[in-house]
Formats: sequence, C-alpha cells, structure tokens
Amino acid sequence: MDQDSIFVGGGGEGYATPQRLLLKYGNRHGLVAGATGTGKTVTLQILAEGFSSAGVPVFLSDVKGDLSGIAASGSATHKLHEPFMKRAATIGLDLQYSAFPVTFWDLFGEQGHPIRATVAEMGPLLLSRLLELTEPQEGVLNVAFRLADEEELPLLDLKDLQAMLVFISENATEISARYGLVSTSSIGAIQRRLLVLENQGGAGLFGEPALDLADLMTRDADGRGRINILAADKLMASPRLYATFLLWLLSELFEELPEVGDPDKPKLVFFFDEAHLLFDDAPKALVSKVEQVARLIRSKGVGVYFITQNPADVPENILGQLGNRVQHALRAFTAKDQKDLRMAAQTYRDNPRFATEDAIREVGTGEAVTSFLEAKGIPSMVERTLIRPPSSQLGPIDAATRAAVIAGSPLKGKYDTPLDRDSAFERLKARSEAAAREAAEAGAGGSGDLAFNPDLRLDADDFKRARRYDADTPASSRRSTSGKSSSRSDSVSDAFMKSFARQIGTKSGQAVVRGILGGLFKRR
Repeated sequence: MDQDSIFVGGGGEGYATPQRLLLKYGNRHGLVAGATGTGKTVTLQILAEGFSSAGVPVFLSDVKGDLSGIAASGSATHKLHEPFMKRAATIGLDLQYSAFPVTFWDLFGEQGHPIRATVAEMGPLLLSRLLELTEPQEGVLNVAFRLADEEELPLLDLKDLQAMLVFISENATEISARYGLVSTSSIGAIQRRLLVLENQGGAGLFGEPALDLADLMTRDADGRGRINILAADKLMASPRLYATFLLWLLSELFEELPEVGDPDKPKLVFFFDEAHLLFDDAPKALVSKVEQVARLIRSKGVGVYFITQNPADVPENILGQLGNRVQHALRAFTAKDQKDLRMAAQTYRDNPRFATEDAIREVGTGEAVTSFLEAKGIPSMVERTLIRPPSSQLGPIDAATRAAVIAGSPLKGKYDTPLDRDSAFERLKARSEAAAREAAEAGAGGSGDLAFNPDLRLDADDFKRARRYDADTPASSRRSTSGKSSSRSDSVSDAFMKSFARQIGTKSGQAVVRGILGGLFKRR
C-alpha cells in the first residue's frame, strides 16, 4: 500500500486514472453522498480500512449493522468474490482480504462497550437540543448548571440533574430573585422531557466511567489504527439522541485535543453517518457551533466526513469546507431533486470530458463521481470512478464473532460497571438531612420533619435581608445566636437566615439551607 494515500478507485475504459485520498489532506474533511443503495456504505468501509492501514484511528457509526464486517476478513466463498476480483482487475488493484482491528461501542451496552458522558460534559446547549426545549426552558436548564457549578455539586447522571431541578422548583422565588424568572411550569416541562429520555433508554448515556477520548485513538500491535464502531441500529430509533451524542463527541475532541497544525496524516478520522439528522430543525446557535468545529478541528488533526443522501442536507458554510468528496448517484424525479442535482454538480471542478450533472445522475452502484485535494490543497477535477472492493467482510458478522471481538478487546472491563460516586444527588441529600437535624435541635417542640415543610420558604424581601444580615453581622455574633430563640418559628427562622446568609456570602457554608427549603433529593 502507498503510505502517503488511500486508494479509492478508478481505472478501466472511460474511467479515471487511480483516485487517491492524500493522507496529508485527510484532516481537510470530506463528504460521501448518494441515494439509498448506490454504495455509500462500501465507500465508508474502504475509507475506514485505508485510514486504519495507514495507522489512523477511526470512529464511525453503524446505522444498519452492516459495518461490523470490518472485524472479519473477506472470503473467497462470499457470493461477491468473483465480481470483486473482476472489479479489482479492472482498476489495477491487487485485492488482499484482511480483517481490521475493531472496538465495538454501544450506548445501551448490548453490542459493545458502554459509552457514557456526564451531564456536565454534555452541557446545557446540547441537552436543550436533545430534550427539544424552548428558550425559557433552556434558560432554566442554564440556571441549574450555574447553581451546580457555584455550589460544587457535580452533575454526573440524570438523577443529579433531577435533584437540581427539584431544588429549583421548591425555591423558585428565591432563585428567580438571583437569576431572573424561573417558571415552575418550565421546570415541569424539563422533568417530563427527562422522563421521555429515560423511557427511550437515554439515561444509560449519562454517568461514569465517562469515555476517555484516548481510548478512541489507539493502534494495534501492527501499528494499524483501531476502527471504533458505534452500534447505532437501535439508537436510530431516537435520532435526536444519536445526533446529539455524535455532536458531543465531536465537540469534546475539539475542546480536549491539542493543536497540531498540518500533520502528515490525521490523528483521528470521524465519520458522521446520517448527517442530515444533525441539522434537522437545529437552532442557529447549534449550527454555528458545528460550523466552528468543522472549521477549526482540522488543526487538531481530526478529519470529519459527513455521510448523507444529498449534499443539500449539509449547510452551505460547512459544505464548502469538505475538500474530499465521493458522490454516488442522485435521483432526480421531482423539481426539487433536479435543483439539488444541479447544485451538487456546481460544487465540483469541471472536467471537459463529461458533464458533471449527467455523470452524477448516471453512475451505477459501486461507481461514483469523485474529487480529492491535490498538491497545495487544490480540489482535483471531477472524475467518474469505479470504487474498489473492501478487504474486510462485506456485511455484518454474527453474534458469536462480535462477542469474541468484545471479549478480546483491550478495553474489556474498563467501562462495563457503572460508577455512582458522590455528586449532586448525594450532596443535596446529605445537606437536607443535616439541615433537618439542625433545625430539629434548634426548635422547641418542633416536629423534626422540617426538611419537607412547604411553608418554610423565603420571599424576595427575605432574600435581601439575608444579604444584609451576612454583610452587617460579625461571624462570631452569628454563631452565638444559633439556638437562643424560644419559639419554634423563631428558632427555625434564625437558623435558616444564618445558613442562607452563608450560602450567598461564601461557598464554605455549602448551602445547608437547601435542605430546609424542600425535598431536594426526591426523584420526580
């Protein structure tokens, strides 16, 4: 194999000379497009094989279950063996069958290693997209993240976020005075959307141990890049969850990886299949984020390749950054189809030997119109290309083979057991219990069940008085008055005001008052 490029196809009468993707431009991103059944999956497979052979790790999603065959070698007994060999001879390829190093992942933990992120890592913007929140609801979610950050309450899994939402609901008046209006109806809407997410199996995405990005960027003993395959056939039943997860992963790579400039080959190649799901009904802020990542992540050594049926599925500002392109056939049955076909043809550098628009319409299965970056990063002229056959198995492997690959994985056992460490849920629960005990000890004949008393809430004036109390009263004086009141209401008020003042004055108080204000740790 040529160590500087990936052989994609070509050759044969009337077809292009060998078409190659130069590795030094592999991080300049790319596009694989075409109608259903025209060969996009095979193109994705041979690109993944090529990058792996060059020592470049790959991440891709398997939306139909077909790509698991990369883990097994092609075979002379396969029904397509003879056509493959004929194609190889036509394009001048010495086809050698081979399996490739694969790591299987699965958000549901059924067909691969579990893959998780913490709620804090996902962030309010992507969570809002995932939960389909309105702007006011997204504002409430931002408040929850802000409070968690200020009070050192880690948001790791969904029960941590649910605990924060319960706290905000119980204390909406006080929190509104600090952060702006927080509507309990918005909180309720978020809680309902979280319930839907749980019912769809999305709760398994959040928690620990969270994915270590370094585990996506490994090589086998022979120096070949590992091909990370996300089982997405079941995940596609929740397309928003699928798109949000992949966008989170892309964003994490952008945020965490160091700048490397223009390397000789990418550090990682990321294939985003069914790319239209990323942009369907996406808010402007999210599209802008994707544009930013696509523009800048190549300097981190990451190449991003969008796989979709129609180039029109990808926003124009992003499409213009995709320098390596494989365009399978587009069908033009309607006026819109014809317009999309013309637009797709216009994005290529013309070849005087044929009309690009006609070629895109006419190429058959396993053929494509291609253009790759040449010297100095200039797009090559468009060419009609016969795509090479894969070296690995075409089609899925069986369950026993998949299980054997997972059992032999170097990551076996690392992500299998969920970790539930001390975080927002546990800390809010502990504060609530401690505050209940403190209030019970300070009270005279109280019930001792103060942590869940809905009448013990501050209004905005109380909030302001608490700030003045903290500013004007010496710490020694505040400590000395914690238990002097003789009535139940006075003792609770004094204890409460003392704790609340500490909450907004410093972080050292750890907001014990939250326990008195409501049932912080009830899951709803």
